[in-house]
Amino acid sequence: MKKIHLLILKSFIRPFIVTFFIVMFVLLMLFLFKYIDDMIGKGFAWYVILELMMYSSATNVAMALPLSVLLSTIMTYGSLGENYELVAIKAAGISLTRAMYPMIIIVSILSVAAFVFSDYMLPVANLKYFSLLYDVRQQRSATLLPQGVFSNSFPGYTIRVEKKGADGQALYGIIIYQKVNGDNNTVLFAKEGRMYRTPGDKFLVLKLKDGVRYEEQPGENGYNSRQRLVRFRFKDMEQRFDLSAFKLSRTPQGEFANNFQMMDIKQLRDYKKATQHSIDSSVQVGFRSITPYIRYFAVPKKSAKIKNYLPLNKIDTGKVTLNMQVMAVSNAMGEVRNIQNVIRDNAQRNKDNAQSIRKSLVEYYKKYTLSVVCLVLFLIGAPLGAIIRRGGLGLPVVISVAFFLIYYIISTIGEKSVKEGSTSPILGMWIAIIILTPIGFFLSYKAATDSSLFDADAYKRMINKIFKRKTTG
Repeated sequence: MKKIHLLILKSFIRPFIVTFFIVMFVLLMLFLFKYIDDMIGKGFAWYVILELMMYSSATNVAMALPLSVLLSTIMTYGSLGENYELVAIKAAGISLTRAMYPMIIIVSILSVAAFVFSDYMLPVANLKYFSLLYDVRQQRSATLLPQGVFSNSFPGYTIRVEKKGADGQALYGIIIYQKVNGDNNTVLFAKEGRMYRTPGDKFLVLKLKDGVRYEEQPGENGYNSRQRLVRFRFKDMEQRFDLSAFKLSRTPQGEFANNFQMMDIKQLRDYKKATQHSIDSSVQVGFRSITPYIRYFAVPKKSAKIKNYLPLNKIDTGKVTLNMQVMAVSNAMGEVRNIQNVIRDNAQRNKDNAQSIRKSLVEYYKKYTLSVVCLVLFLIGAPLGAIIRRGGLGLPVVISVAFFLIYYIISTIGEKSVKEGSTSPILGMWIAIIILTPIGFFLSYKAATDSSLFDADAYKRMINKIFKRKTTG
């Protein structure tokens, strides 16, 4: 029995590792395709891009792990069925359910590890990933002087280079506009030059040759900023530009810590508790703030013993002038507007808080669904592999991707419904698992009874029998 368990475990570990890294590689390529324009041409050090890719890979574990469990499970049992090893196991009197015991233990360990990862490591990885990605996307382009384009990379300057040399350092047809108080009062022309960076990339230095500089200066009275024109010809000139704005500046990570993806279970639970308390307090405060406005409409019964109120039919309406009536109506309208403003502000605040609670619950339940979905997909993958009896990366990939898409689409719809408030958080986040679990038990039953659910030859034989009956009839 131990040899059979070791055989199944060895057949599972290698496909699982291979498929996990393949899926991680595909997801990493999707990340690069999405953000390649934000990383190319900005002069990042190689370790910055490597760090960003590492954090991106950590955030992709939540999608790569369930898919790799499903695919490797189908491949494992499909290969065992294709090589008739499952037949030998059943011939030895060992049922398929009993043969799945070691796999259930391994997948359970993976599920626990996935929960620990999503609660402790994933929030940290998300914090570092999104903060670094934000800084990378905000970084200026390192292509300082593009050819044939007016560049505003340096504050206060507009530079155009007509042509660059083959080495990228030689410059020809240089025009530099310098802005003083928002006006282009200085312009410089140079036939050629060279550019280089100082040690530490502090400054960009342009060595210009054979040029002229025009500068407009105010006159003696100072009223006209362009009263005097100064022309200066030069053979050699050196001009420096500060490069401090082109270095990657890191935003404090604390500014991203309030995002729900950066919180663990305890932080999410505390946030929900504090926000719900805020909603309850807002309701009570709103009621107390509205109560003074309804003093004209609700009079306590005991006041009738203290004050004598005249009935409406005994009031002398002739003493109520038109101005008094207009004033009473305007006062009433003012009271109504005040009540509406108070109710509207409280309702909008409570609506935003309720939406924030729903978003926090989405991330809260994600940490549990990641663990449970690994078990559910294993429950689907193991009997599927035993039924289709195909190993490798052919049919198992197609089937696993199909089932994973079903899970992903259902879970995405449920998550969106929860955020919109049309579905309860528990139902919306667990609906995919609720739907797929009966499918897993059904497939397990079919595999235990040697069903030919996905056997193409069985369907061909059935179709041939139907057509033979029609022809003979």
